[in-house]
Amino acid sequence: MSTTISATRMNLLALKNQASLAKQGVDLLKKKRDALVMEFFTVVKQTLQSRQELSKEMGVAYESLNLAQAIEGKGAIESVAMASQRLITLENTLKNVWGVKIPEFQEENWTRRPLERGVSPRTLTARTHQTALSFEKLTALLVKIASIETRLRKLGFEIKKTTRRVNALEQIILPTMSTQIRFIRSVIEQREREDTFRLKKIKLKLERKKES
Repeated sequence: MSTTISATRMNLLALKNQASLAKQGVDLLKKKRDALVMEFFTVVKQTLQSRQELSKEMGVAYESLNLAQAIEGKGAIESVAMASQRLITLENTLKNVWGVKIPEFQEENWTRRPLERGVSPRTLTARTHQTALSFEKLTALLVKIASIETRLRKLGFEIKKTTRRVNALEQIILPTMSTQIRFIRSVIEQREREDTFRLKKIKLKLERKKES
């Protein structure tokens, strides 16, 4: 590494400045990583809570469905489901965490009133409507979990990327710069010692010449 750079004071000063900037970069990257890790664990907590809620809501929804099918008949429930089906849209926003854009889906209320289901009130019993409500709540919860887990993956990726950059700076770039700085400094100091020695010899010769 020492043979790739000229041992001059200008290069020494430039390397010192670069090393100082690299150290500042490490500090900033560590702060960024710490902020991302804090956000990551916040989202992990949300994920665990949402998963527990999902397990509970799934039990409620399928219990309601099984009861409705047993009383109303499977065919009647499927008929209402076909008539009531619709497309849903998702609104996406971005949360900024230290320059990292974290995607989030806007939470929506997708539950509908009986007259909004597109079927005759005579066809839609209270039990069937309640079953539909349970699955609409379940759908909203699934979207919420998808949003949370997308954020979790994005945060995990960014934490790994930031850690790699910190490691590269601390383990490769900064040590290399330190080696180059030591080399240039030693060459300059050796050169100065040699120059001083030569000057002393010249001075001594001149003094002897005067004496003679």
